Amino acid sequence: MKVACIGAGPGGLFLATLLKRDRPDAEVVVFERNRPDDTFGFGVVFSDATLHAIDAADPVLSEALEKHGRHWDDIEVRVHGARERVGGMGMAAVVRKTLLSLLQERARAEGVQMRFQHEVRDPAELDDFDLVVVCDGANSRFRTLFADDFGPTAEVASAKFIWFGTTYMFDGLTFVHQDGPHGVFAAHAYPISDSLSTFIVETDADSWARAGLDAFDPSAPPGTSDEKTQSYLEDLFREQIDGHPLVGNNSRWANFATRRARSWRRGTWVLLGDAAHTAHFSVGSGTKMAMEDAVALAEALGEADHSVPDALEIYEERRRPKVEKIQNSARPSLSWWEHFGRYVPALDDPTQFAFHFLTRSIPRGKLAVRDAVYVDRVDGWWQAHNGAAPLRTPYSGGPFRLPSRRVTAADDALTGSDGTEIPMVPFSGRPSPAGVWIDAPDTEEGLPLVLDQVREAARAGAPLVGVRGGTALTRVLVAEEARLTHGLPAALIGTYDDDSATTLLLSGRADLVGGVK
Repeated sequence: MKVACIGAGPGGLFLATLLKRDRPDAEVVVFERNRPDDTFGFGVVFSDATLHAIDAADPVLSEALEKHGRHWDDIEVRVHGARERVGGMGMAAVVRKTLLSLLQERARAEGVQMRFQHEVRDPAELDDFDLVVVCDGANSRFRTLFADDFGPTAEVASAKFIWFGTTYMFDGLTFVHQDGPHGVFAAHAYPISDSLSTFIVETDADSWARAGLDAFDPSAPPGTSDEKTQSYLEDLFREQIDGHPLVGNNSRWANFATRRARSWRRGTWVLLGDAAHTAHFSVGSGTKMAMEDAVALAEALGEADHSVPDALEIYEERRRPKVEKIQNSARPSLSWWEHFGRYVPALDDPTQFAFHFLTRSIPRGKLAVRDAVYVDRVDGWWQAHNGAAPLRTPYSGGPFRLPSRRVTAADDALTGSDGTEIPMVPFSGRPSPAGVWIDAPDTEEGLPLVLDQVREAARAGAPLVGVRGGTALTRVLVAEEARLTHGLPAALIGTYDDDSATTLLLSGRADLVGGVK
C-alpha cells in the first residue's frame, strides 16, 4: 500500500507514523513545502480531559507535554484592574516547533519517508498512490482545487486576531481584557516553555481601524510580521506583561474562518485536520482534532480489509459527528469574542464579568464541578448585592414588580410566580407603557435587523423587552444588546432549567427567565 500525506503538520505526521507502525510493508510518504524546522505560530494547548484517544494510539503527545511542556490547573481572567481565577481546568501546552520535531523523529523511526521543500503542484504526481491524505491546513490548496467534490464552506468571523509570543511568563491560560484609546483589545495567553508564552490578541474591526492597524501589506512574504501592530500592542499591554517584548513569527491580522466540507472524501483522496474543519482557537482544539482524525483514519484503514473507499467512509461517518459537536460548542465562544467590546464597559464588576466570560459555553453547574469554591464565591457576590439567590430575587423595573425572576409567557403578558402580570405587546417602534416582544432570528445573519428593533424599542422608552423564538444563541445576543448596550431590562423566553436560568441571571445576560404558558 502506498500512502501520500500532503502536509507535515501534527495530523499528517501522526497519521503517517500510525500507518507505518501498523503496516510496516506500506510505503508512507509525507510531502511538505517548507523546511523541517519551519513553523508558524507558537504553542499548542490541550485539555487534560481530551487526550485519551491520542494517548491510546501513541503516547508521543503526552511525552512531549510532560518533558517539554507547561501544565496548569487555573484559568485567570484579568479585567478592570482585577484578576479572577477559577480552577479545575487541567490544561497543558508545548511549543509547536518542539511537538513537530518529536513527531518527525517518531515518523522517521518508523520508516516514514519525509520530503521537505517539496510542494505537490500537480495531483497527477500522486496517481500511483493508493491513498492521498490532504492535511495541508486551513488554507488547503487541494481542498480548493477539488471544491466541486469536497464542497468547502467558510464562516468568517467579524473579529480581528493576531498571533504573537511574549517573553513574559504567564502562570496558565490567562485572558486579558484591555480598554485602550481606540477600543477594547483582549489577549489569550498561556505559557509554552520556560521562556515563552503564546499571546493571541483579538479586537473588533472598528477598534482595529481606529488604531491604524490596517496598513500592513498582506501580500508580504510568509514569515514577515506586522511590526507596527507589535509596537502598538506592546505599549497597550505594557503593564500586563511587565514591559516584556512581544515576539513575532509571521504575525499578521486575520479573521478566523470556521471551515466545513460537504464531504471529506474524493475517491481515494481524503481531508484531515484543518483542511476538513476548524473550530475557534478559544476552545483550543485544532491540533487535538487533527491528531484524533489521524487515529480514526488509521483505525478505519485497519478495519476495512484494505479497501480504501470503505475505510474513508467509516472514517467520515465516525469522525464527522464528533467534529461537528466541537464546532457547535465553539460557536458561542466565537460569538462572545465577536462582541466582547460591549461586555467590558457594561459589566464593570470583575466578578460578574469573569463569570459571564467563563459561562459563554458552559452553565454554572458544569463550572461548579470544576471549581465549586469559585462558583460559591460568585453566588455570594449575587447574594450580597441582592439579598437572595438569583431565581428568588425580586424584580423591580420601571412600574413593574415581581416576587422572583421566573416568569411564564403569553402573547399579552409575562406572569410572575404570584400571578402578577407585566403587559406585553408586539414590537412596533412606537412608545408603549407595556413590555415589547422581540422575536430573535433563526440564524445570526438575521441579527442586524432584530438589533435595530432593540435600538428602536430603547429609543421609544420601552420598560422591558421580552426575547423569544430563534435559537438559544440568537436569543442571548438580542438580550445582551438590550441589557448591555442600551440598559434595557430583558426577559429571555425559552426552555431553561434552573441551572441555565441561574447562569443567565448571574452572568448579566437576562433580568427575567421563563417559558411559554
